[in-house]
Amino acid sequence: MNVQNIKAPAVPVEAARHPGTVIAKRVTAEVDGDFVVFLIGMRINKPLKVHKWLPLIRAMRQMLRELEAKPQAGLLGWRHIGGRTFIQYWRSFEHLEAFAADRAACHWPAWMAFNRRMKGCRGDVGIWHETYLIRSGEYEAIYSGMPPFGLGKVGQLVEASGSSDSARQRLRSERK
Repeated sequence: MNVQNIKAPAVPVEAARHPGTVIAKRVTAEVDGDFVVFLIGMRINKPLKVHKWLPLIRAMRQMLRELEAKPQAGLLGWRHIGGRTFIQYWRSFEHLEAFAADRAACHWPAWMAFNRRMKGCRGDVGIWHETYLIRSGEYEAIYSGMPPFGLGKVGQLVEASGSSDSARQRLRSERK
């Protein structure tokens, strides 16, 4: 038996329940099952054309408020990571896709309005997104002296010691 690959039971970190509390130890994040990491952003190519880009900023805020009010939509959490870029964590691609295509939700009308505004002037404002499908156990994270952040905010924080001390060990123990 290879003792190195035995995973000790996860010990939840108590401070993780208080979002702004700095956790003064090394912890790792555990997320149950598969999930999706979705990066989305915009680039203002012509800053003076406020009427082209300001509606996007307002629409993003509205969409995030809508999703926070509807946990069943599948958004696990999100974070503004600087500039006009956001990282979102979703329960599944199906949840993300359903939200994007839901004509009764905020995204669909905002997307249609954006396409109307950009007709003939696609270079004024750039938009982008990247979607990553993460299989259970095929990720790892470490936080030291941090409040809950990223995956640690949407999953469960547990002490990073023993079989979860190094990145390789965390990946190996999750893949069993």
